[in-house]
Amino acid sequence: MTIVTVRYFAAAAEAAGRDEERLDVSDPATLGSLGALLVERHGSAMAKVLASGSFLVDGTVRRDADHPVAAQVDILPPFAGG
Repeated sequence: MTIVTVRYFAAAAEAAGRDEERLDVSDPATLGSLGALLVERHGSAMAKVLASGSFLVDGTVRRDADHPVAAQVDILPPFAGG
C-alpha cells in the first residue's frame, strides 16, 4: 500500500466533502487505481470531476491512468477561460 495525500480544489472539494485527505492506495499505485478509489469513496459526483478534470502530480498535469502517484496528488476540476 502507498499512502497518498490528496488535495481537492473547487468542484473536486465539493464532491469529496473536504479539501484534503490521506488514502492508502493499492500497489502498484497509479492514477487509475487512485481514481477508482476516489469514485468508490465519493461516488458519481467525483466520477464526473475525474472524467473532465485532471491530476496534478509533482507540479505537472497528468491524465495517464498508468502514471504512478506521488506522495501528494491534487485533483483539479476543468477550468474555464484561457
